[in-house]
Amino acid sequence: MGHGHGHGHAAGRAADRRRLRWVLGVTAVVLLVEVVGAWITGSLALLADAGHMATDAGAVVLALGASYVAALPGGRGSTFGYHRAEVVAAGVNGLALLAVCGYIAVTAVERLGDPPEVDGLPLIGFALVGLAANVASLLILRRSDAGSLNIRGAFNEVLADALGSVVAVLVGVVVWLWGWYLIDPLASLVIAGMILPRALVLIRDVGRVLLEIAPSDLDVEQVRHHLLHAPGVVEVHDLHAWTITSGLASLSAHVTVTDAALAERGVGAILDDLGECVAAHFDVQHTTFQVEPESHRDHEDLGALHEVREAR
Repeated sequence: MGHGHGHGHAAGRAADRRRLRWVLGVTAVVLLVEVVGAWITGSLALLADAGHMATDAGAVVLALGASYVAALPGGRGSTFGYHRAEVVAAGVNGLALLAVCGYIAVTAVERLGDPPEVDGLPLIGFALVGLAANVASLLILRRSDAGSLNIRGAFNEVLADALGSVVAVLVGVVVWLWGWYLIDPLASLVIAGMILPRALVLIRDVGRVLLEIAPSDLDVEQVRHHLLHAPGVVEVHDLHAWTITSGLASLSAHVTVTDAALAERGVGAILDDLGECVAAHFDVQHTTFQVEPESHRDHEDLGALHEVREAR
């Protein structure tokens, strides 16, 4: 028995693509502004923010492409379609964040010994432009599906950029008022520290999907417990739960029921009970159950024994 909500995902992806196109336009404009600003002011913090903006632009392009690919219908060999393209894109985004973090950290450490002069007042102006643009992008992405790893990847990068812009504004204020140039590489290390945990969390979540680990919010043993209390059910085995893509959990199981229940209610009614049980208690809509009569358990045991012997 399977339940799907492909139409909802398709509509959600179309809305996500519109938001991503807006964010891409805003990011590209601010990237150019910050590159010019970093060249004029000599600020590493602003250059770091511009570098992260460049990563954002590439990430959004990647996310857009992945969203289009994920919407393509599955072929004869790709029965699940291309939903995982979104997850792969999110993983690339996370790795790009790590690379940017490393570059910022290394360059900042090199400048600690001999910090160059930075022009504070223009730095404040350029950083404020970047901050305003990042806030606008966050508002656009905030209205999207929070469960999408693809959108989360873009949102996390823009959020890190917004925090980086705040830090750049503070750097400009300190340099302008007190002329303390060491604040620029120190602030760049702060920006790197803000990027790192978000990148690691995103990569961890992508890994859970690609390794087909059960969703973190789904207790498989609780699922088994609920299924065992469905009318006529005597055993649940070969229970598997995984995530096809963000927000689309799947579950399959072999469910043994009494012969009397099968004779009285039929397979259809039992499948309805199992599907409604998992959907109501665990919000898993995509399910597949193999219903087996209790009298067939001996055949199941023989099959398992045969597999063990072959493995030996």
